[in-house]
Amino acid sequence: GFHPDSEESTSLLQRAVSVLQSSYLHSTSQDVFQYSKAVLVEKDVFLSELQAFAQAKEAAGYSQEELEETFAFLLFDNEEEAKVVCQTGLRVNSTSISTLGDPAKGVYISKYSDCLHPRPWYHGKSGYIVICKLIKGKVKVVSENYSPSYTCPSPGYDCHVAGSGKHVPAKSSHCQAFMQSQYYLYEVSDSSTAERPRQVCPYIVI
Repeated sequence: GFHPDSEESTSLLQRAVSVLQSSYLHSTSQDVFQYSKAVLVEKDVFLSELQAFAQAKEAAGYSQEELEETFAFLLFDNEEEAKVVCQTGLRVNSTSISTLGDPAKGVYISKYSDCLHPRPWYHGKSGYIVICKLIKGKVKVVSENYSPSYTCPSPGYDCHVAGSGKHVPAKSSHCQAFMQSQYYLYEVSDSSTAERPRQVCPYIVI
């Protein structure tokens, strides 16, 4: 007989896969990736902080569009790393990417589920994807900064995206596409930076 939880995990897997598939950059990815199991991340504190963030921003006059929940993705080679993020949330200083803002003041997360690493996947590679819920808030388009002096979080905004991120050229290299489709999220108040921006919340590991 079926265990009720296996049925639940099937529907969770289906939900996760449909989120991933609707977030592909390349239509060819549809046939390339196989997903095996999904685990729901249930951390009430993250969800309630996401809601608190939304309420605070709504009170500050943000539009419905700015408050809309969307999804974004992180890739890990091993399950341990994925679990840590699900336990502690996405924290500043967790990446070496710095093109959209100072990695010590914000976090980076991928917009496309098939573009999660500067190098393409090779056949037979596997990993763990953490699907996160995300509220982008006010988004500022910034130009990519490859200099050692990092772009700082912009006052009055919650998120930086690359100037070229709206149209990732089909011919661009994988690394370029990856860099251009990152969200840089931060939460700054009174000149102090949140260790873990509330607007991003780990949701499913697959």
